Amino acid sequence: MHRTPLIVASCCAALLAGCASQNPYDNQPPSSNKTATYGGLGALAGAAAGALISHDDRGKGALIGAAVGGAAGAGYGYYADKQEQELRRSMQGTGVQVQREGDVIQLIMPGNITFATDSAEIASSFYAPLNNLANSFRQYQQNSIEIVGHTDSTGSHAYNMGLSQRRAQSVASYLAAQGVEQTRLSTRGMGPDQPLASNASAEGRAQNRRVEVTLRPLAGVQ
Repeated sequence: MHRTPLIVASCCAALLAGCASQNPYDNQPPSSNKTATYGGLGALAGAAAGALISHDDRGKGALIGAAVGGAAGAGYGYYADKQEQELRRSMQGTGVQVQREGDVIQLIMPGNITFATDSAEIASSFYAPLNNLANSFRQYQQNSIEIVGHTDSTGSHAYNMGLSQRRAQSVASYLAAQGVEQTRLSTRGMGPDQPLASNASAEGRAQNRRVEVTLRPLAGVQ
């Protein structure tokens, strides 16, 4: 029994209804309505394409195509929403903070899980979060990945600048070894120049010794 036309028609009806419904991101600006509309149109095209591609199960192919096409058609905002959700889930309980401002997603990795004191060698506690990041970055490929190392103020400024750069490079090298495209990766060492807390206390210095990973849309991605 050929159910593909029925499934595609159902997808179309549901998505067109969704385009006319209230904006699902109530806290987003009005431009999100365009995201919902384009997402619906993309999903319609994706459903048709998926039905053609999946020869073994055209109904399943239509549903998969609708999901992929919807994400692509909705634009980068919707894409970043999905990536943020996945990152928050995978980073839960690791100590890594996930922050979001507009289209920019930032991950803050504290010094107690990243590197030992005065070392650029990845700590054993850092491998699990990095593996989760690599999985996400391989799945979501529409953003650049900037890795920035930070230190506290102990020691000379020049030494800390070099140490922070080596730490950022260690993270980039590990991600690349896990299959993340090197063309998306960039590194910087900020040394002690951007503290989050006072370096006068041990707690403050621990906060300042960190690695930050910032995700931004690649050029041409909207």
